[in-house]
Formats: sequence, structure tokens, C-alpha cells
Amino acid sequence: MCTARAAAAERAAAAERAVMGRHARRIWGVPGTLLGVNSHPPTRAHRLFAGWNYWWQAHLLDCLVDAELRDPDPDRRRRITSVSRSIRIVNGGRWTNAYYDDMAWLALALQRARQAGAADRTSAVDKLTANLLAAWSDAQGGGIPWRRGDVFKNTPANGPAAILLARTGHLDRAAATVDWIDNWLRDPATGLIWDGVRPGGDGRPQVETTVYSYCQGVVLGAELELAQRLPAAHPQSPGRIHRLVGAIEAGLAAGGVLTGHRGGDSGLFAGILARYLALVAMVLPGSGAADERSRATARTLVLRSAQAAWSNAAIDRIDGAEDGLPIFGPDWSRPAVRPSKGSADDERDLSVQLSGWMLLEAAHVVAAAPVG
Repeated sequence: MCTARAAAAERAAAAERAVMGRHARRIWGVPGTLLGVNSHPPTRAHRLFAGWNYWWQAHLLDCLVDAELRDPDPDRRRRITSVSRSIRIVNGGRWTNAYYDDMAWLALALQRARQAGAADRTSAVDKLTANLLAAWSDAQGGGIPWRRGDVFKNTPANGPAAILLARTGHLDRAAATVDWIDNWLRDPATGLIWDGVRPGGDGRPQVETTVYSYCQGVVLGAELELAQRLPAAHPQSPGRIHRLVGAIEAGLAAGGVLTGHRGGDSGLFAGILARYLALVAMVLPGSGAADERSRATARTLVLRSAQAAWSNAAIDRIDGAEDGLPIFGPDWSRPAVRPSKGSADDERDLSVQLSGWMLLEAAHVVAAAPVG
């Protein structure tokens, strides 16, 4: 293993130990269960899983799959099975919930877990996919709402849904979804993707023009699936990827480091963007100058962000660990703090720590990838 990739692997492994050591716990002490506690140091409600976030757990599962692909291990495969089982338990014995973005994220993680040989939840993936397919409507030009019974249609739901639909063979619906996003939610001035659209009071659609970094990531991921799977039928995807990668570099990064957020749900945003930038760096097809430039830019954004996150991480020892392990900040360009019990520090949040772990797994993937 080359020096750069070995160092990236060591950092990703440290991030895994840090997040699992601080946040992973059995549900109510029940053997064979495992979930991420929402905060560390935890509140009493979080420690008892009275407060939890379905989609944060989906990303915990996804990060464990990243780690399994990096360094296969039977104990980790058992943890992946435990996490997938535990999500269903805490969710009232169901795989589904009221939020289509949540369901898309969980289905993507479960599908990857199965492909990694860690857990076979085929029926769950099928059920979640069927829910996403059934959510489509022609109102506001197409797309799916962010939750059941709502009229707001947004990128955070449609983006991961399109990735899943492409990976499960529903290519026509995946293509229709990315076309809807590009038609309705792309800022023509910057090339970045807006949040969503809802019916206006005057009958005309009202676009929510907030720009979130993870919206860019899921659109990259969806367009990339189509660039690989439908190169002839959907030839516009590579050009959209080129444009969006350039827009991210110009508008959502400083010195090659991706823009940070805060805690809560936003703690995951930059990590999700890094995950899909890494995929662009690795598998964007084509040998033209624009393809090579997009792969190189995506690679640089991931690696520089990972270096910044690592350099700015706070270090703290976990019980039983010989060395200190990283605590990531919500903004990778700034020093992280060691959160204290009862504080409002964003570093307490599982979402923020998962984002850092996700970034370092992404950096490991691209560390040895060719620039061109």
C-alpha cells in the first residue's frame, strides 16, 4: 500500500474507532443491538434512545460499510447487522417512516451493506424503493415530496431517491427525477442546486433558493449513476456533473476545503457531499479534458478537506484506548473543541462526527486514484 493511502487508511480507522467508541451503544442494554447515541457526552434522553434520528443511523450504517470495504472484518459485519436490526426496532418494528429522504438514505445503506456481504435486507430495500416509486406525482412538474402528505418537493428527498432508483434498475424514473431537479432547482447564475419548490399562494410555484452542500452531493451521485448506466439514453449527465463540480469548487469551498455547517442535521451535509465527490473522482466515465478536470477537482476537494478536518480535529482519549482519537468540528477549516456535558457545542452531535468519518473514508478511497 502506498504511503498516502496507508496514512489515509489509518486516519479513517481512527475516525471509526472514535465514533464507535464514543457513540455506539446497545439499545436499552439488549444483546445483539447497536445504534449511535445522538450526542457525546450524551443527554439522558439520547442515552435511552428516547431521542434519535432515523437518517443519522442510516449514515452510521453507510460509514460502517465504508469501513468494511476498507478493511473487511467479521466483527464489523456483525455490527452492521446489529445496526440494521436496531433501526427497525427503535422505529417501531417498521422499515418505513413518514419522510422520503430518510427512507432513501436507509435503503441506500442497506443495499450497500448487502453488496458488502454484511447483511441481507433485500425485502427492506424493495419495500423502501416501492414507497419512493409510489410517491411520484406530476404536480409542480414531477418529483416526490419530502414527506408523506406534503406538497413541498425538494432535492434532499429526490436526490437520494434518484440514486437508489438507478441502482435498483428503475432508470427511467431516476432519469426523470434528475431532469426535474435540473429543470426546477438549478440556479442558472451559479450552477448550484437549490433546496426545493412548493405551490405558491398565487398558484405559481415558489422556489426555496437556499443552497445546501448535500443537495449538490446527491445530484452528483444521481447524475453519476446515469452517466454510467445510461450513457446513450441520458447523454446530458456528464456535462451536468462537470458544471456542478466547478460550481462547488467556486461557491462551496475555500482553498479547496468544503464549506462547513453547524450541528444537528446540517452536521452531515459536507460529509455527504464528500462521499459523492469521491465517487466522481473514482468512476466518472470519459477521457475528455472536462472529464479529467472534474475527476481531478473532485479528488482535490476531498483530500484537502480531509487534511483540514484531521489537522483541526480535537484529540481526546476514550476509555480503554492507548492514544487519543479525533473529535471533528462542524467546519473543517476551523479547530474543533472537546465538548463538555451539557454544552451546546456542535461537536457533541453524532451527525458532525459521522460527517468527519465519512470524509476520511472518502479520502481513503481516492488517495491512490489517478488524477486524470
